[in-house]
Amino acid sequence: MEWSQEARYRTYESMTTEERLKLEGSVSASPWRQRYHIQPMYGLLNDPNGFVWFNGRYHLFYQWFPFGAVHGMKHWFHTESSNLVEWENKGVAMKPEYTFESHGIYSGSGFVHKNSLYLFYTGNKRDEEWNRHSSQCLAIMNSSGKITKRDEPIIKRQPNGYTEHFRDPKVWQVEDEFYMVVGAQRENVTGCILLYQSPDLIAWSLLGEIETNEMDFGYMWECPDYFTLQTHGILLCSPQGLKLAGDSYHNIYHSGVWVGKPLNVENGHFDHGDFQELDAGFDFYAPQTTLSPDGRRLLVGWMGLPEIEYPTDSEGWAHCLTIPRELSIKDGILYQQPVRELKEKRKNEARTTMNLSDEVRISSELSGDCFEMIGEIEVVSAKRAGLKLRVGKGEKTLLYLNMETQKVVLDRTNAGVAFGQAYGSIRQKHYSKNKIRFHIFMDTSSIEVFVNDGEMVFTSRLFPRKESQGIQFFAEEGTAKIDVVQWKYD
Repeated sequence: MEWSQEARYRTYESMTTEERLKLEGSVSASPWRQRYHIQPMYGLLNDPNGFVWFNGRYHLFYQWFPFGAVHGMKHWFHTESSNLVEWENKGVAMKPEYTFESHGIYSGSGFVHKNSLYLFYTGNKRDEEWNRHSSQCLAIMNSSGKITKRDEPIIKRQPNGYTEHFRDPKVWQVEDEFYMVVGAQRENVTGCILLYQSPDLIAWSLLGEIETNEMDFGYMWECPDYFTLQTHGILLCSPQGLKLAGDSYHNIYHSGVWVGKPLNVENGHFDHGDFQELDAGFDFYAPQTTLSPDGRRLLVGWMGLPEIEYPTDSEGWAHCLTIPRELSIKDGILYQQPVRELKEKRKNEARTTMNLSDEVRISSELSGDCFEMIGEIEVVSAKRAGLKLRVGKGEKTLLYLNMETQKVVLDRTNAGVAFGQAYGSIRQKHYSKNKIRFHIFMDTSSIEVFVNDGEMVFTSRLFPRKESQGIQFFAEEGTAKIDVVQWKYD
């Protein structure tokens, strides 16, 4: 379907009943609707925004285009949870109203101050020549949930020396001062992050760029996030334009972190190590973090990527968010683990232990399309050993240890309806040990794999037939031992 500019730049309130019912009917017939991930009612979901604990609940907003699976007029859609497990849709939180946001409420963050939730976002405007104009804007939600926007931006335009690619504000506090990072692009078409300071969250002054070791690392740095964790300073962002390097940067765009010493907010200097790609899978972008009431640093990402057609596009909807993750640092590496609250969903436990010798084996107790699973594999002499998931007629998703190449591998070559094939169907990371632990979260059309308690993560969408629910275990050219526990989800 070809979308005209007029069709792409409508607000939700202009949707007719007929249009809504058609979308709802198409989505309800989809075989790939998720069961426990945040997903749109219909239309396209992308970046998570405004993720925060406020007024006794988690609040999470996301970018939403209501009319179909394309990137058009972006709104903020609001969802809430008391436990990070069950989410309640609250509806459209913000839609374009003012001239400075005439072509979209773009991404941003939430910050709690004086019993109010301050929502910072980028206003997107296009002029008659279709040139982009970006500004940083503010809306405030009170304790009863009413949102009031400021009628002019708090930062009206990008500073001199930078292009209109200037977006995604994230705010934090140090003592009595507030700081904001904004993703930016220099006029020489390289990415960076700008740092601002404010005494009151309203009046902002530019401190300059965050000074990193990366002066030519992609052409735009989106969705920045800065926080401290276990005495470390963590700078997270989604740089666009990275070149493929070994097993890294195989997707169209990427997200990652620099782990270093705490940011010097006086001069913007950030002393850090190498960039760490956050996810080794196929579908992960634009993550955002927040603090839980008990002090955990939590992360949620968009389980999707821009500029790629997904199999649900023709059904009038696209994408979901990842499960929330807890972050920690170990030996300079950022670890991600599923939030502990998800254990509440565990039901119908089944276990199996197998000693495999150059064979494929099925467990009659284990199957499904919506489950949590922990599998521990010890390779004795096999060249490859692991799991086949969502197995059906001509379909399977492979997750295994390759001892010959010393790689852990996720292979979705035959996982179902193919998409994004220009970027390959295998993702892998170096791994030299003969023991590995997979913590798997399978939903109707996705898989998230946490390796060795979050040392690496593989996040991917999968689109198999509903009937493909088999689980198999294999060892090739030698022996291996596999221990598995599975919990079915409702």
